[in-house]
Amino acid sequence: MTDFTPTQCVLFSDLERRPIVLAFDQAHGSSDGGAILLSAANQRFGDGLIESLSSCLQDGRQQGKVDHPLTDLMRQRIYSLACGYEDANDAARIGADPMHKLLAGRDPVKGLDLASQPTLSRFENSVTPRSLYTMGMTLAERVIMRHGKRRNGHARLVTIDMDPTDAATYGAQQLSFFNTHYDNHCYLPMLGFVSFDNEQDQYLCAALLRPGNVGAASGAVGVLRRLIELVRTSFPKSRIRVRLDGGFASPVLFKFLDAEPKVEYVLGMASNAVLTRHCEEAMTVARLCSGLTDGTEHVYGDTRYAAKSWKRERRVIIKAEVVKADGKEARDNPRFVVTNMKQSARWLYEEVYCLRGDIENRIKELKALDVDRTSCTNFWANQLRVLMAAAAYVLLQEIRLNAALTSLAKAQVWTLRERLLKLGARVVSTVRRVVVHLPESFPWKNDFQNIAMALGATAG
Repeated sequence: MTDFTPTQCVLFSDLERRPIVLAFDQAHGSSDGGAILLSAANQRFGDGLIESLSSCLQDGRQQGKVDHPLTDLMRQRIYSLACGYEDANDAARIGADPMHKLLAGRDPVKGLDLASQPTLSRFENSVTPRSLYTMGMTLAERVIMRHGKRRNGHARLVTIDMDPTDAATYGAQQLSFFNTHYDNHCYLPMLGFVSFDNEQDQYLCAALLRPGNVGAASGAVGVLRRLIELVRTSFPKSRIRVRLDGGFASPVLFKFLDAEPKVEYVLGMASNAVLTRHCEEAMTVARLCSGLTDGTEHVYGDTRYAAKSWKRERRVIIKAEVVKADGKEARDNPRFVVTNMKQSARWLYEEVYCLRGDIENRIKELKALDVDRTSCTNFWANQLRVLMAAAAYVLLQEIRLNAALTSLAKAQVWTLRERLLKLGARVVSTVRRVVVHLPESFPWKNDFQNIAMALGATAG
């Protein structure tokens, strides 16, 4: 045992007949050997998604004294978020990691170590609102252009979904307020997604951080206007459908959607006394059916309705539902959806509106990438964090898209991370090439190779 010091190894002396020594002595080793897939996914977005976002930033530092260009800082933060390192404090853990140095565009062995936590914190707090606005636009543009190229501009239907979520705050963050709906102090990010025809995945294209006390519809018209313009550019012949929940229903939004040509919409709407009267007949039928079957029953219908703030009537889909759970009293659960579509009420509710519930799974995935890690004091620094987490998620979605013919085609992002990115590796750098040595017994080797080939690798 004289070959090892206590800081280099740990010893299990009684697990087997011989002592087992775990030695931390692998030079130029990394536990993120599969993260090269992230770099390959990044290159699917034109000149690179991260590079496009970085071009929106202005560097006010003295260039002769700069060791870490802005593009390198963006690469470091976005790739580390995708690999599960959620905070700038993690820079000390991965600063010398050869794979992360390689991802940042440096020599994995001889290259300069990555930026420290203070450097990253200064970077996050230096970005201006104008740059963040441009970054948000660029994110949406690159995502929609990528899928326009993937589908050759052809899609019968492009669906836009948006939904707010909460990012809990626990300090003195700017514009953090108490939100009664979420019952805590928080920010209220709004996330936008696009999907194409019958594809199951919804692709993130917008991530806007908002104060915690705004309404759900705040900023929605501006985001929708930009997304619709981008969709029309990449998919000029496609129908556009907008799906939103009840928090977005507002006169301004309805006015905007009605003025947009060839845009369908289905928007949830909160119940009120007038709508309750309109659905009373259907509720009576639902109650009778529930009494006969002793289970949950629902009846569909529609009506014409205009709130006082509306200038005209709109079609409202009615779902009159009675919920009956075992051992509990039956309760009424009427739901309402405003739409400009003409199909049957049942089909619109079940086959169109209800499908928007899938974005809850996308938001859950985003939170696994710490999109709600908004712990900076400065509001705009937190917006940058949201955009970087969004970019990391876009790259993982691209990996999942290219895993279509593998067992990981429907994997959640944390599964993709565990099975593809978290892979022990030894990195060797020579003048001619960089070789990443991966385990021969890797259980997901076939899937990894197929995904790598789909992302542009060749058999070597």
